[in-house]
Amino acid sequence: MSSTTTPVSTDTDTDTAAYIATDAGNDSGTERLDAFLRENYDTILEQLSAWVRIPSIAAQPEHAVDVARSAHWLAGALRELGVSMELIETGDAVAVFGELKAASADAPTVLIYSHHDVRHAKPEEWVETSPFEPVLRDGRLYGRGASDAKGQIMAHLWGLRAHQLATGSEAPAVNLKFLIEGEEEMGSPHFEELLAEQPDRFACDVIVFSDTLQWKEGQPALVTSMRGMVSATLSISGPKRDVHSGAVSGLSPNPIHVLVDVLSRLHEEDGRIALPGFYDDVEEITEERAEELAALTFDDETWIERTETRSISGEEGYTSTERLWARPSLEVLSVLAGDPEGIPRAVIPSQAKAEFNIRTVPGQRVAAVAEQIRAYFAEAMPDGVDYTLEVAEESGQEPYVTPDGEELQALERAATRSHGGPVSGRMGNAGGGPAELLGRVLEAPVIFVGTGLPEDHWHASDESIEVDMLLRSAVTIAHLWSELGELPPAEDGAR
Repeated sequence: MSSTTTPVSTDTDTDTAAYIATDAGNDSGTERLDAFLRENYDTILEQLSAWVRIPSIAAQPEHAVDVARSAHWLAGALRELGVSMELIETGDAVAVFGELKAASADAPTVLIYSHHDVRHAKPEEWVETSPFEPVLRDGRLYGRGASDAKGQIMAHLWGLRAHQLATGSEAPAVNLKFLIEGEEEMGSPHFEELLAEQPDRFACDVIVFSDTLQWKEGQPALVTSMRGMVSATLSISGPKRDVHSGAVSGLSPNPIHVLVDVLSRLHEEDGRIALPGFYDDVEEITEERAEELAALTFDDETWIERTETRSISGEEGYTSTERLWARPSLEVLSVLAGDPEGIPRAVIPSQAKAEFNIRTVPGQRVAAVAEQIRAYFAEAMPDGVDYTLEVAEESGQEPYVTPDGEELQALERAATRSHGGPVSGRMGNAGGGPAELLGRVLEAPVIFVGTGLPEDHWHASDESIEVDMLLRSAVTIAHLWSELGELPPAEDGAR
């Protein structure tokens, strides 16, 4: 494919029904689906580009109308595929819910989860393009949300088209429910309430969670776990107001010094997290999981190059993949104090503030980790300053592990078919998401289908998606609906 530096147009005309009508008798294998998607390459990019141009930043109130526009865009795209649609207000955002019935009355029901809101962007840090002016370069489409997660949903739109082509029917092999929320980048504050109020509406046999990374282009690996998350904000108050350092230096408490000190002691020398009792509930990595992670073609230098992270650090005694996907972590995400911008005033600031989050693993629970955070700072804080600690328990997320059942086996078969060979192994998702919440409330297993790569720069400048990954994921999704549709009905009506 040739590369270009020009924005992609917004013409979205396409007609899958024509393919169904003319090609239904042909072979429905991967090669044919590849050809179909390649033929529609420009249309796929045009659609994704049109959607990326909508700055659906739910965390910024001034973009509430853009979040609504994004939801309406998606609803229209799903209607073109025969999906019945409804828009649901969740706080100031809008979720998209759609249904498409299967041809068979006893077909399993699949709920597809993702999100259409995006992270805010700093245009001054973007080099390839402005955040909401998508461009194609060297097989990558750049723009905020191109990968996280509008590209993930685009793979589903075209995966469904490819599945319809393969089966010769607009009715899929499984009942499909789409639940695409508009607040994920804010921590999904209204999502649990939405699920709890209408569990029957979202009832399903399996959940396909599409907000994850893949391993490498051409080397698929099944994501089978997702870490949880607990976030907190620490504010330290020293002087009652900013004071001239030349007047009080050496005698006044400095909240920056205190902040740096207590943050530095959050980790021990071996990289372990120093919260009291933190590892009491952490489940040790099983031999089977260690072997799964070791099977991936991972080396530190290649990982550093792919992620632009300069070096490898973390908890001693564990491999890099184990630290990344199977062990907990704590990261300080922001520190604010003094005069970080503008002309310095040579003052000791009255306040210093830091935000951090903890990624949790099986065995740990949000409530317990929140108490451990509180206990640490109550003990670590010196006299002479005041502090406030806000732990966001309400938006915390529990870790999740996909059960090794027939649904996961169906995904492995679909990935094998789409890639023309066996998967490379099994991996985890280092970030978080409402996977455990979905599985618990809807009482269904969660399997992960992602299109992103570590190189995609989620949440950072110059976010992009590798278009070949999007197309390959669309083929996997097309095969997945066929594979899940062939599973025998559960005797009790639910898997």
